[in-house]
Amino acid sequence: MKFTRRTFAATAAATPVLLAQQTPSPVPAAPPPQRQVAPPPPDPFDDPIEFTRRDVTPKARPFPMTQVRLLPGSMFHDAQEWNRGYMSRLAGDRLIYNFRVNAGLPAPSEGFPDGGDNWERHADGAFGTELRGHFTGHFLSASANLWASTADTEAKAKADEMVDGLAKVQQKLGSGYLSAFPVSLFDRLDRLSGAPRAPRVPGGPPPSVDQTLPWAPFYTIHKIMAGLFDMYQYAGNKQALEVVSGIADWADLWSAQKSEAHMQQILDTEYGGMAETFYNLAAATNTDRWAKAGDRFQKKRFINPLALRRDQLTGLHMNTHVPQVIAAARRYELSGDPRFHAVADFFYRAVTTGRTYVTGGSSTDEHWVMPPGQLAAELRRSVSTEESCCSYNMLKLTRHLYGWSPEASHFDYFERVLLNDRIGTIQPKTGLTQYFASLTPGAWKTFASETHNFWCCTGSGVEEYSRLNDSIYWYDDAGLFVNLFIPSELTWKEKGLKLRQQTGFPQQPSTSLTVTTDNPQQLAIRLRVPIWAAGSTVTLNGKPLDAGAEPGSYLTIRRQWKTGDRIEMSLPMRLSVEATPDDPSMQAFLYGPLVLAGDLGSEGLTEAVTIGMKAPALRPRPGSQPVVPELQIPAFQATSADPATWIKPAGAPLTFHTTGQKTDVTLVPLNSLFDKRYAVYWKMG
Repeated sequence: MKFTRRTFAATAAATPVLLAQQTPSPVPAAPPPQRQVAPPPPDPFDDPIEFTRRDVTPKARPFPMTQVRLLPGSMFHDAQEWNRGYMSRLAGDRLIYNFRVNAGLPAPSEGFPDGGDNWERHADGAFGTELRGHFTGHFLSASANLWASTADTEAKAKADEMVDGLAKVQQKLGSGYLSAFPVSLFDRLDRLSGAPRAPRVPGGPPPSVDQTLPWAPFYTIHKIMAGLFDMYQYAGNKQALEVVSGIADWADLWSAQKSEAHMQQILDTEYGGMAETFYNLAAATNTDRWAKAGDRFQKKRFINPLALRRDQLTGLHMNTHVPQVIAAARRYELSGDPRFHAVADFFYRAVTTGRTYVTGGSSTDEHWVMPPGQLAAELRRSVSTEESCCSYNMLKLTRHLYGWSPEASHFDYFERVLLNDRIGTIQPKTGLTQYFASLTPGAWKTFASETHNFWCCTGSGVEEYSRLNDSIYWYDDAGLFVNLFIPSELTWKEKGLKLRQQTGFPQQPSTSLTVTTDNPQQLAIRLRVPIWAAGSTVTLNGKPLDAGAEPGSYLTIRRQWKTGDRIEMSLPMRLSVEATPDDPSMQAFLYGPLVLAGDLGSEGLTEAVTIGMKAPALRPRPGSQPVVPELQIPAFQATSADPATWIKPAGAPLTFHTTGQKTDVTLVPLNSLFDKRYAVYWKMG
């Protein structure tokens, strides 16, 4: 150590006794005893995962879709019908064309076009074609949902015919394998997973297909399996169960031949909800073998941190991982293993509290690109926010957690996503759906084309809008829960009771429920009082109830119900502000649960920039011209903390207008804005 006056003085001050004693040769002190440091505890999933069936009894269950019907006159019923129309325009023969070609069977029709960004085109060698067949699985799931939710006999008949055609393909291929692409993709997956990558030679040719990992073959197989399983579960097609069991047999044998270490390397390639479908199949058939096969698809380096309640999601691809958490939730329900409960519960809370935009959606460019809470920074990274598949899967996960713990907060989140990030992403009348729901100021809504895209979000879209009735009402031994305010009718066959909900919500801030029953029924009806509905009131048969509930909880009415009993509930809405955590000057506005968007006009919007585009082309490549005129997004100056002092009703329902700003803007619900450019987040001065 080089001594200066400062360092010497510091040393002297620290050792005054030694300096005073001037001891020439002090006796060295005995070293302190070595502290024994305990080795870190093992990660929760370090040991092999062993399955033992111990079903967890849910605290609440959703009513089957067959017992709930949407009533005409709402945006939910409209979305259901637009989606049904789109599905009816897709021919079943075309949807299984690639499967027949792959098996060498005659194909009586043509497949879908080879041009464009079409994930179902057949042309060999094109990167996108490695997902061919995935949409067929989605379509089968959607068809099963339609049958359950609307009793659509034509949809069921088309899907039944497709299942029969797929069974013939499976028989021709042998071994249970069924896909629209050859099994050689799995040979590549096995051979190249974990292998060192060959260096790319600058200026040299790209690696051949045989030298690259396939895109996501198990992801595609999962969609096919899930579609077949749903045809069995919701549409009663027993042939579909035979076919999906054959695929499960093949996938079980394929994965069983890999060491655990190599299987973990294989899981670095997207594999969707393979484990979830295996667990569903195990539950439906009471066959533990399928659950044990599902355990091979648990990626330990992902679920270990979650079980330890650590958010290590930054940099991960969202839609690759939400299905893994849904699988963990299903695994907990079949086994009671608390590790899987911890995985699902912590993941849900991490995403919904620190990684969620004002709409309830999440992700940028399909990933979590920033640490939790860095939403303003994440918004600046890309126009491609809120992949629709991710939001659809987060709603699926929410259903699981609500069944374990029926808390109103789960449906406060569910409602936010449904109203702002889902119901407004289907194009009116055509039924076409979105890939990314952009939150970049100046964005506009873009949609898939009729037959030239078939993206992952096209598939999750046809599923989602065919089952909008599946979470409105839940039940337990004590009675039922009303969780969503959607015009609908519940038929509780076991009780001989019907509940009809009539509402103009959100255009009108109220709902009413009318009971019809064969015999008087003693049970509880629990009404969700939304977190945003301060001051909500309830009347029963025209008389105010002498009871209340805090926002974000349930108002419970226990009585003997008889035909004609009527509940009326007010749902008062008010303006509120939500800022990004990392930049309080970036703010969005809501009216009740509805996210408001500024109408910025439609200049430059044509079919060329709205159809067949995953996201709005707002940021062209360097040197190229923007495809739409650039906009100057207004900044606002709030006159007080209460937005109602400067954002005023504009006459039409759910329409507002800023006042006193340099540039005033009309604000409407984001879910109602089509063929317009918009902004959701605003810079506040």
